[in-house]
Amino acid sequence: MDRMFVLNLSSSQSDHLLSGRVRYMKRLTQTLAVLCLAMLMAGLTHAAELKLPLVFSDHMVLQNGTKAPIWGWADPGSDVTVTFQGQTLTAKADSSGKWMTAFAPLTISAEGAQLTVKSGDQSRIVSDVLVGEVWLCSGQSNMEWSVRNADNPDEEIANANYPLIRHIKPERNPQMFPQDAFKSATWTVCTPENVPNWTAVGYYFGRHLHKQLDNVPIGLLNCSWGGTRIEPWTPRIGFKLISQTHDIYNDLLVKDPTTPQYKALADDYLKAVQTWAAESQKAVNNKQIISDPPAFPQQIKPYTSHQSPTMLYNGMVNPLVPFAIKGSIWYQGESNHSEGMRYVDKTKALLAGWREVWDIQDLPYYYVQIAPYQYGNSDPSRLPKFWLAQAEIEKQIPHTGMVVVSDIGNLKNIHPKNKQDVGKRLANFALVKDYGKTGIVYHGPVYKSMQPQADKIVLTFDHVGSGLASRDGQALNEFQIGSAEKTWTDATATITGKDTIEVSSESVPNPVVVRFAFHKLATPNLMNKEGLPAQTFIAGEIPEWDNLSRNVEESTKYELLYDIDLTKLNKDVNYDVNFANDYKNKFSRIAYYLEIGSSQDDMKWVYVSMDAFTDDAKKIGIPKFGTKAVFQQPVKNMNIYSNAEGLKTGLGIDGNIEFWSHNYATSNAAKVPGADNNAYDFGDEYRPPADGYGSMQVHNTKQKQTVFALNKWSNGNNADLGIGNSDGKHKDWTFTNAGKNYSIKRLRVLVLPE
Repeated sequence: MDRMFVLNLSSSQSDHLLSGRVRYMKRLTQTLAVLCLAMLMAGLTHAAELKLPLVFSDHMVLQNGTKAPIWGWADPGSDVTVTFQGQTLTAKADSSGKWMTAFAPLTISAEGAQLTVKSGDQSRIVSDVLVGEVWLCSGQSNMEWSVRNADNPDEEIANANYPLIRHIKPERNPQMFPQDAFKSATWTVCTPENVPNWTAVGYYFGRHLHKQLDNVPIGLLNCSWGGTRIEPWTPRIGFKLISQTHDIYNDLLVKDPTTPQYKALADDYLKAVQTWAAESQKAVNNKQIISDPPAFPQQIKPYTSHQSPTMLYNGMVNPLVPFAIKGSIWYQGESNHSEGMRYVDKTKALLAGWREVWDIQDLPYYYVQIAPYQYGNSDPSRLPKFWLAQAEIEKQIPHTGMVVVSDIGNLKNIHPKNKQDVGKRLANFALVKDYGKTGIVYHGPVYKSMQPQADKIVLTFDHVGSGLASRDGQALNEFQIGSAEKTWTDATATITGKDTIEVSSESVPNPVVVRFAFHKLATPNLMNKEGLPAQTFIAGEIPEWDNLSRNVEESTKYELLYDIDLTKLNKDVNYDVNFANDYKNKFSRIAYYLEIGSSQDDMKWVYVSMDAFTDDAKKIGIPKFGTKAVFQQPVKNMNIYSNAEGLKTGLGIDGNIEFWSHNYATSNAAKVPGADNNAYDFGDEYRPPADGYGSMQVHNTKQKQTVFALNKWSNGNNADLGIGNSDGKHKDWTFTNAGKNYSIKRLRVLVLPE
């Protein structure tokens, strides 16, 4: 137990002790006040630290021949002096401490010099500064791909003694709003110790420039991140400047708390919450149940993913702006390759944004057409359509150019290791377009014009260099031809002149259209004699072939059995075409092609083929009562093609079908993995009567997706009809009557003869 001491004092002693304590506390309080005031005054008079962005650091390269901005932070209102290469500049820090000035055009210098920045009694010295050519290197993994992982790494690294080539790569830093500074970044000099982690494409680009431009210093700004899309590298202003990307721009405005768009949504939400809170309080007071609160407006939530628009520009590029640069090189597209011509609009936004923020309206932009690659079970024509979009960029946007790499790709690796030729080809664009070099063939053959002549087409090309040639000495490959009557057919192509090729096929009289390298694995051998490959193209107007053969080449090998205009649908299912009763051939596969829409401009379609699940042609159409078609079973090797958003496409997919004329229930009678016992989907149970509701459904089981569904055809125009999953509870379109939404709807059934 603690001891307790009691001190007995007289009243006078107690008063004396108390007054002494009060005097002591007063003195202590005064002392503390003086100390606090002194500390406060010291803080008020202490100058803010003089700072520079990390791009202004030792071993940097400044751009020659143009105004070169320099900026940083200092004490608000203070004067800043910058000295370099005989120039002395002054600037004044604004109220936030930011200051900026710019050098008059600098002259090339391969001798490392000091750049000095002073403000008050503070100074910063940047050492070993060169003046030469500075290029932005951006994109996804094929730009980020390092020297150590590219071809011939040991020899390349050992020989990397180019001290006038410098490289800086900022740390990955996705941000919702533009940043002033990198998280971290360091300039490094080209040595065997440093170069292994550099961008290989950027290094070989810079090295070729360095050698061809009399050893001029080269600065490489490496802003790249594997797997990224184009949108995160684009500044917000870019999306604003291009009308076709205003949807992305508007989404960004809604997420910015400084905009009226954000405020309007936030205010509406807060008012709804206040109303809910008041009503909820009344409910509590009246001993009633409280309703759910209003849903938070998801549109105003900030982006968090590095794949979202502007996120990488904000954190990894904006800190560079307006650092003087000569131009940009870009290797990206794999993550956007399914978008076709939409990629042209997004590239316009990217480049418009970069040119705006740097205030260089003719900023060079040289880019790489992505290489052929399998891309899983994707449509073989999807990648060629993207190649056409990439080729369109240099036609529509000035001061751009595309390098083709179909000859140096790797069909089994999305990251071809030959980065030496990629960098050299990009550099040759710059040497000719930006440095005035002559005698360099920098571009592969580009289709120019066509002339139909009887049973052949004569093609003429630009950028043929010394003439057209076959890379391997074999007959030209990857050419196809078509006529008004016949769709794409492999063709013979023969070089007939320095810039001309004749294309023909015995099976295609009167051809009107040619296409080249139109398969995702195409490795064509057409090039110019300087070794640069030709790019994918379509020559001529594609005839108005039936949409089926146009959308799905596979279908040209199939034979039509049924064709029905579903606007005329009724319980009896009267086909417009029905060859099934007379069809005697054996068939190995069955295909369904469904088109739905309100006009020819907004048609959705799906084509799905599969291994034959029956040998009876009379049972593969709509399973109306009387056909005795009842199939609830797996199907193998589905090939799915579609333009419907969200529907998984691909080849060799396993699935299941539900074909019957019966009623059906939600219970998973077929025990299909993943099916829902409480919703109509891909595992339902058919029940009497046989002349009931009716189901014709194809499902991608693994994806839990309806490929297409046609149910309750007795409802005619109001039948359940859809492609992909329904948005409602029942993914297979049961009870939706969705057929009423389409004024155009057509179903065809085909077979592949053995």
